[in-house]
Amino acid sequence: MNTITWILTAVLAVVFTISGVAKSTMSRDRLIATGQTGIAPFPMPVVRAVAIAELCAVVALFVPWLTDTARVLTPLAALGLTGVMIGAATSHASLREPKSVAANTTLLALAAFVAAARFATLT
Repeated sequence: MNTITWILTAVLAVVFTISGVAKSTMSRDRLIATGQTGIAPFPMPVVRAVAIAELCAVVALFVPWLTDTARVLTPLAALGLTGVMIGAATSHASLREPKSVAANTTLLALAAFVAAARFATLT
């Protein structure tokens, strides 16, 4: 179970690192052109704030667990990413983009699994 949790954590880290870097560096038009259409309803300061939250969550997915310091931050970061994915799925649903909603729902499930697995092993 621990190996699966680490693999899913790595998948989340890769996805949210790419997403966070893109949202924090690209213009609105470029983001939409590269497929991040879910940002369309939001002002750029909100998009940038979500990007920073995603990048912070990536760090919190690994560092506390690896250093055995404040380990509760890891499942909390995963829960935060579930919240981001709820927002993303809602945004894509309003834009009538079912494939994006499916991708968001999958990432939501992965993040929820990591959160549950890490909460279950806290001592």
